[in-house]
Amino acid sequence: MTVRSILDEKGRNVITLGVSTSVADALKLLEEKAIGVILITNSEGRLEGILSERDIVRSLARAGAGMLSDSVASHMTSNVVTCSESDAVIGVMEVMSKGRFRHLPVTDNGKLVGLISIGDVVKRRLQVVEKEAEDIRSYIATI
Repeated sequence: MTVRSILDEKGRNVITLGVSTSVADALKLLEEKAIGVILITNSEGRLEGILSERDIVRSLARAGAGMLSDSVASHMTSNVVTCSESDAVIGVMEVMSKGRFRHLPVTDNGKLVGLISIGDVVKRRLQVVEKEAEDIRSYIATI
């Protein structure tokens, strides 16, 4: 079971903004789309960073409301951990747990191809566990 299987089911659409977008505009988009993270890309579409609700709250606590007019580049996480479509879901779950983050961009040769959340990973893992349990019950019923 790979990240590709998650993206095949949920889709590869990703919400992105440019590095010069204001934090206030990013907040409006987070609310409008009911999402918790926005990926920040450069003019070539390469991933530059990730801006999460947590990033914004921490920046507000440090800098106050004036930071809302700053660019997202000033408040995003720029050392973004990514995965590829061929990565195993169980390995991605471990990376996300150890890193304590809920969203993981999916890249292919540096190009952004999707985004998965810990919810996506847990949902997929539960589907596999339920299928295995059903297979065991079916096998036992035939004995």
